[in-house]
Amino acid sequence: MALNGSERAALLDALVAIAGQGGDVVWDHFVGDCAVELKADESPVTAADRAGEAVILAGLSKVAAGIPVVAEEEAAAGRIPDVNGPFFLVDPLDGTKEFIKKGDDFTVNIGLIEDGVPTMGVVYAPARKTLWWGDVESGAWQADREPHGEQGVAKSIGVRSVAEPLCAVASKSHNTPETEAWLSAAGVGERVSVGSSLKFVLVASGQADVYPRPAPTMEWDTAAGDAVLRAAGGRVFDLDGAVLGYGKERFFNPGFVATGPYEPAPLRPFIDGARG
Repeated sequence: MALNGSERAALLDALVAIAGQGGDVVWDHFVGDCAVELKADESPVTAADRAGEAVILAGLSKVAAGIPVVAEEEAAAGRIPDVNGPFFLVDPLDGTKEFIKKGDDFTVNIGLIEDGVPTMGVVYAPARKTLWWGDVESGAWQADREPHGEQGVAKSIGVRSVAEPLCAVASKSHNTPETEAWLSAAGVGERVSVGSSLKFVLVASGQADVYPRPAPTMEWDTAAGDAVLRAAGGRVFDLDGAVLGYGKERFFNPGFVATGPYEPAPLRPFIDGARG
């Protein structure tokens, strides 16, 4: 897929609109009654996950019909397309546990992968009334957006210079001894704990310096936030310190560190040390 600048801008605008529409559906379930089930891996899934995903898939089929979509609930049902070229990764509701608890740390996520790299993405947090989006070729932005409301004025965002003391953003529900060991070795002086892909956009918008995640995730959990961060001038590394790639087997992420200009230590030695 080779899009010129205006075509990329049009596609990104469409993805922002689709994420908003998906978020509106998720929000309606959030403020109402929402059925909860357990998937085969014992993780929760709600009616909001499925309804939001259906809206996003319908929207993508209209604006980018030739690009395959790997979506979390479709994948759980065994419906995974071939992804030899560009493809979308969709997580219609990241932070389902927070959503169920009526917390506000849940997001709607759409990411575009080109040549194994997340190049374009949108993260929408309906309960926080904020959208973040970006394209590695043109930059990253955020704007206010009430559920079922109009999008506010877009503001350009970017990673910040490394702060003193170093500020790390960490998972609210997946903290591990490996994370604590890495944070201690890095000399982190300040920590922000949030859920879902919000951790990526906090680094992307200059509110934190680094986000270490030694625990596994799936690519649809990270693609949108990763794309926004890269568009904002950040980077995401795998466990060994190489740039994190996408389209891996089973779309599985063993772990990563997301960062701005801060140079993080690889996570692998901390994981191996904990196992030893």
